[in-house]
Amino acid sequence: MSNVLEVFARPEPPPAKQEMGFFTDTSLCIGCKACEVACKQWNQLPADGLEWTGHSYDNTVMLSDTTWRHVAFVEQFDSKGAGRWLMMSDVCKHCRQAPCQEACPTGSIIYNEFGNVYVQQDICNGCGYCVAACPFGVLDRNEEDGRAHKCTLCYDRQKDDMEPACAKACPTDSILFGPISEMKQHAEKRVEQLHARGETDAYIYGAERAGEYSELNSIFLLKDKPQAYNLPEAPRRPAAHMKKSYAFSFGAAIFLGAMSALLLSGDE
Repeated sequence: MSNVLEVFARPEPPPAKQEMGFFTDTSLCIGCKACEVACKQWNQLPADGLEWTGHSYDNTVMLSDTTWRHVAFVEQFDSKGAGRWLMMSDVCKHCRQAPCQEACPTGSIIYNEFGNVYVQQDICNGCGYCVAACPFGVLDRNEEDGRAHKCTLCYDRQKDDMEPACAKACPTDSILFGPISEMKQHAEKRVEQLHARGETDAYIYGAERAGEYSELNSIFLLKDKPQAYNLPEAPRRPAAHMKKSYAFSFGAAIFLGAMSALLLSGDE
């Protein structure tokens, strides 16, 4: 009997540690895709195909169940050929108040001891609620196992005091990893440097709350509006609207109940 109890005993979670995260500086990204390759190699993810999509120099298009880092090429050219390329290595935002975690009905999505949003594959039932809840299009269901997959922030490497594979592989230090408080400080200094050079369009995305949405533990230095990088300017958090929806439904139920009672009493 004691052996059975030991099997079903609830294990103690690991002690909380300093919150870790990414700072992705798009002004330093050269579009080499070393981060994509390193992520796939370390996590043993399959290739996404070797054909050009027609979306600039891109064969992956978006984040998915098998692409946890995606380098976007944003071409901005006028009719005369003048313009620029914006490049960004996109990744899971590891939100401080993640809609995917709030939507998960099985408790599969948790915050690990490093403050990262982590999907426990052995608990995921493949319902897809997290996919619909994420405003960044990060999560996706795998066709083979039916479960949701996304960036783990190299949880296995962090436990051995190693930086994530993408950050280690980046040749320009466009991707930095460390305590999120230090990442924010580094981001602020970088913006100051660029502003001093006259690049006043540089700013930080995700370091502060945006209306109903929480801060992110993957922050970005951008040089155009978020929409240019396929990021929402004002991310929506479904749980923030649940109270209003419940109140409306409750009020509607009371109203309909009262109307039904009146109609029934009139018939008598």
